[in-house]
Amino acid sequence: MVRKDSDKGNTGKAEGSRAASGRRSSIDFTEGKILFPLLRFVFPVLIALFLQALYGAVDLIVVGKFAGAEDVSAVSTGSQIMLTLTNLMSSLSMGITIFLGQKIGEKDAEAGGRIVGAGICMFVGIGMVLTLLVPLLSGGLAGIMQAPEEAFDLTKSYIRICGFGSLVIILYNLIGSIFRGLGDSHTPLMTVLIACICNIAGDLLLVAVFHMGAEGAALATVFAQMISVIISLVLIRRKTLPFAFALKDIRPDKAIIGKIVGLGIPIAFQDLLVGISFLVVLAIVNSLGLVASAGIGVAEKVCAFIMLVPIAFMQAMSAFVAQNRGAGKIDRAIQGLKIAIGVSVFFGVIMFAVTFFRGDMLSLIFANDVQVIAASADYLKAYAIDCLLTCFLFCFIGFFNGMEYTGFVMAQGILGAFLVRVPVSFLMSRIEPVTMFRIGLATPCSTVLQITLCFFYFAWFQKRRANRKPKTE
Repeated sequence: MVRKDSDKGNTGKAEGSRAASGRRSSIDFTEGKILFPLLRFVFPVLIALFLQALYGAVDLIVVGKFAGAEDVSAVSTGSQIMLTLTNLMSSLSMGITIFLGQKIGEKDAEAGGRIVGAGICMFVGIGMVLTLLVPLLSGGLAGIMQAPEEAFDLTKSYIRICGFGSLVIILYNLIGSIFRGLGDSHTPLMTVLIACICNIAGDLLLVAVFHMGAEGAALATVFAQMISVIISLVLIRRKTLPFAFALKDIRPDKAIIGKIVGLGIPIAFQDLLVGISFLVVLAIVNSLGLVASAGIGVAEKVCAFIMLVPIAFMQAMSAFVAQNRGAGKIDRAIQGLKIAIGVSVFFGVIMFAVTFFRGDMLSLIFANDVQVIAASADYLKAYAIDCLLTCFLFCFIGFFNGMEYTGFVMAQGILGAFLVRVPVSFLMSRIEPVTMFRIGLATPCSTVLQITLCFFYFAWFQKRRANRKPKTE
C-alpha cells in the first residue's frame, strides 16, 4: 500500500510538473510588463520564421549549386505558386489564432478544445480538395506564370509533386496557428526545426547525390513536412494544454467554423490577391528571359530572410492584441503596438543597410551565375527601401487582425497590390532600359499607400474610442 501511495504521489508530481511546463510555454499577455513577454514570444517566432525561410531557401541553394539555371527557374517559379497557396491556408488559419487568443484572454479556455477540433476538421477537408486539384492544374499554373520554355516541364513537375503534399503542408501550418493563439511560440519552432533538418537532408540526398534537380527539391519538401507533422503530433500529445481536447472534438461545428471563416477569410483573401500580384510581377519578369527569371527567384529567397523581423512582430501582435481585446484591455494593446513598431524599426534600419549595399553578397548564397547575382542584387536595392516601411505596416496589420478588423486588412492589401504594385511593375518593365531595380520599386510604392491607409484607419479607431461613453471595452 505504501508503495502504491508513493507511486501515486510521484505521478501527481509528474503531472503537476507537466502542467507547469505547459503553462510556462504559453504566455498571458494581459498582465504585467509588455516588452519582455512580447520579446519572449517574438524570439521563437523569429527563429521559426528564419528556419522556415531557410527551409524554402535550401531548395534553391542546393539546386543552384548542383543543377542548371532551368532548375533554378523551375524551383523559384514553382515555389512561389506553392508559397501563395500555403500563405492562403496559413492566413485562413489566423482565424483560429485570433479566436483562440480571445478565448484565452476571456479566461474561457473550455472553448479551446471545440475550436481546435472544428479547425482540424475544416482544414483537413480543404487539404484533401487541394491534393486533388493542384496536380491537375499544374500545367496551367506554369503557363499562367509564363515559365521560360527551357524550364516549363520542370516547373510543372515541381508544382505537381508539391500539390500531392497539400494536406501535409496545411497540417504543418495549422499546428503553428493553434499554438500561437495559446501564446505558445515554442511548439511551432520545434515543428519548423524538424522540417528544416529533414528538408536539408532530403535536398542533399535527392539533388546533390541523385541529381534529381527541381523534382528532387519538391520531393524533399513534401517528405520533410510529412515527417515534421508526424513527430509534432507525437510531441504535442505529451504537452499539457490549457483546455481539454479529445477526438470527439474533431467535428464540423458550424458556429465555430463560421467564426473561424469570418475572421480568416478576409486575411486569406487579401493574402491570396497580394500573392497573385507578386505572381504577376514574377510573370512580367519571366517574360524578360531566363536570367531575369532566375534573378528574381534568388532575390525573393533573400527577401524571405530580410522581412523576418516585421513578420515576426505581425504574428506576435495578432496574438498579443487578441488576448488583450478578449480581456477588454485596449489601451494595453495599443501600447504593445507602439513598442513593437519601435523594436521593429531598429532592425529594419540594419536590414536596409545590408540589403541595399551588399545585395550581391546575399545573392551569392543562392547562386553562382554572375548575371543572375547581378540581376538579383539590382532588384534587392528596391526591396531594401521596403525594409524601412514594413516595420510600420506589418505591426499595424497584426494589430488590426487581433482587433478583428480583418476586413480593413483585406482592403488595404488589395488596394496596395492592384492600384500600385502591379501597374508600377508593368510600367517599369516597358521603360527602356529595363532594370530590375525599377521593377522592384513597385513594392515599396505599394507599401507607402498601405501605411497611409493604416494611419488613417488607426486615427479613426482612436476617434471612435474617444467618442464612446466610458465603459469597459
